[in-house]
Amino acid sequence: MHELTGPVWLIWLETSALAIAMRQWLWLYPIVEILHIVGFVILVGAAFMFDLRLLGLSRHVPVTDLERHLLRWARLSLWLVIPSGLMMFVAHATEMAANPAFRLKLILIVAAGLNAFIFHKGIFKSVKTWNREVETPWAAKLAGILSLILWTGVISCGRLLAYL
Repeated sequence: MHELTGPVWLIWLETSALAIAMRQWLWLYPIVEILHIVGFVILVGAAFMFDLRLLGLSRHVPVTDLERHLLRWARLSLWLVIPSGLMMFVAHATEMAANPAFRLKLILIVAAGLNAFIFHKGIFKSVKTWNREVETPWAAKLAGILSLILWTGVISCGRLLAYL
């Protein structure tokens, strides 16, 4: 165990019963990490498939059908991603808070969420005019490209946590 330094709330988290269990129970951390990865695969996989459709692939598939199907899976995956991510954070709160890859990961997650929010509140409202067999508007393509870049960054930062 490293020396605990940092804000009191981070030290409190890292010394909580959950954090101790995450670090001491042989299979708990690996199981939680696997659940986090499975959840992220579902979330990012759904986003990637939708983004590829926005970029013009599979134009015969209606955008509204993909959105309705994939968004449901993305939302359900949050039931795995959020609790498992919080559990892993608690186990190493002071280290993670100081890790530049972790901080960048959080920023990229917020940016990806904001990108999706802006897309759904904006250009997606006109989807009926470009739903199928029609060129996707540049704003939708831009949202798709940003999403691909941001989620790739989130995954990369998550992987880099072990090295920084």
